[in-house]
Amino acid sequence: MKKLKFISLLALGATLLLTSCGGGGNVKSGGGTKKFTSKTGWKPNDTKGWFFTGKKQKPKGWPGMVYVDGGTFTMGLVKDDVMHDWNNTPRRMQVSAFFIGETEITNYEYREYVTWLKFVFPPSDQSFKNIYTGALPDTLVWNNKLSRNDYAETYFRAPEYDYYPVVGVSWQQASRYCDWLTDRTNERELMNQGLIDKSYYANDGNNQGPNAFNLDKYKANDPELDAYLNKQRQQQKSGIKTSNARIQAANRNATAGLVTKFRLPTEVEWEYAALGLQKNREYNNYLGKEPEIEKLRGTKGKNRGMYLENFKQGRGDYSGVGGWNNDGSPTTADVREYPSNDLGIYGMYGNVAEWTADVYRPIIDEEASDFNYYRGNMPQQTVKNADGTYKKVDPKDMKFERLADGREIYKGLPGTYERKTVEDQRNYRDGDFMSSLEAGYGKEVDSSMAEYNMYNSPKTQFIVDDKGRVILQKDNKPRTTKVSNTVRVVKGGSWMDTAYWLDPGQRRFKEESKSFGWIGFRVAQDARDTNNKRTKR
Repeated sequence: MKKLKFISLLALGATLLLTSCGGGGNVKSGGGTKKFTSKTGWKPNDTKGWFFTGKKQKPKGWPGMVYVDGGTFTMGLVKDDVMHDWNNTPRRMQVSAFFIGETEITNYEYREYVTWLKFVFPPSDQSFKNIYTGALPDTLVWNNKLSRNDYAETYFRAPEYDYYPVVGVSWQQASRYCDWLTDRTNERELMNQGLIDKSYYANDGNNQGPNAFNLDKYKANDPELDAYLNKQRQQQKSGIKTSNARIQAANRNATAGLVTKFRLPTEVEWEYAALGLQKNREYNNYLGKEPEIEKLRGTKGKNRGMYLENFKQGRGDYSGVGGWNNDGSPTTADVREYPSNDLGIYGMYGNVAEWTADVYRPIIDEEASDFNYYRGNMPQQTVKNADGTYKKVDPKDMKFERLADGREIYKGLPGTYERKTVEDQRNYRDGDFMSSLEAGYGKEVDSSMAEYNMYNSPKTQFIVDDKGRVILQKDNKPRTTKVSNTVRVVKGGSWMDTAYWLDPGQRRFKEESKSFGWIGFRVAQDARDTNNKRTKR
């Protein structure tokens, strides 16, 4: 009888094994894919086949970037809202893993950007005259009618301020920097892989105007890059082991090792990274959410009693008394002057406030999205020519946006692929026609309602005076709000803010075309969640 039961149990175990494995497949449940075979019967990257996925690369951060593990947290202000803004009420949010800049972008790094623009698109060429000048920081942000303005001439250019955060950069300019950084880091990575000659810049014939390298052209296998790409090395690195040109062209996006796109961090990412909660927890319980003002003081050694962040202590007090400088910095400071947070990220609680990617709204619509929340989506697609090729930005037909100081900032650099917006989603559920009382249940939206905006914000308009200068025209019409689709969320405190603004839950907004002497920015990248072992503590 016992023997019969034992045989029955063996039979049942075998049945369960076959069922769970799909009749002898190569995938083990609970542990991820160990070995894979396509349902077509072809092996991955078969040298005799037609489909190649490229070599697998272990995710790694680019230099100067910090990995932030994804998770859930309470976003917003958990203490009394003494200012009664009611724009940061607590809400539960989930964030995917991402990389964020270890520091704000410095003067040195931003000078790299504008110098490259000046080198590739010389202002002396009339086709490029506005590219370089439109990207420069506005040094006049340091001007004060009742104060000395020494920084206006020295801050951005002088070597002693190389590693201070760049300021005077608008949200529009910061976004263009992220696009440029994506191209330059990938250009450098391809050099490291031997796909581009490391003496690329030494040749005067390279990187001239529209012929400059950009990631769009590389991914699309653009013939413009044939002159300086090592095709043989590219084939080796991609894992496409075939000499068939048609197969190589069909799998042109299989090249591994490209650097993930840089962008501005979203508001929820910035706040999550600033809190650094994953280092302050016991199992799945966070032990604290925000720094108290007492915790900003040093307790040991030479820092005993000193503030460890750069902010304004009170009226007329930016750094403390002589001989006892509380934070030692009356204005901005070196981006690594003060200790980092628990994740190794510097400057999240002072020095300069920072631009984020989000369009500002007083209420965050967590009911619509409580996962990677972001307002500001404007999906775009690449414009094609009549023959099906991608349309590139022509130097003679460039498009610009106007900055608040009258300068123009390029929308796309010459030689990059031109893009058009498919749908403007900045007003979704909060400002568009369907979010208004007039919409009504089930009412269809026609073309006349597409531009509807219930926010009565000031209109931006520029005029040209008799000297040819472009001046921002003041809107004198009665307005009820400053909220619009062009105001962006600003997070964090700065050297000219009191401790109230150092709480990561606080939020402000500023016009995206304007620049300030107390706002800088840092960059972010998408990442893959790697902390997926539930046994990890």
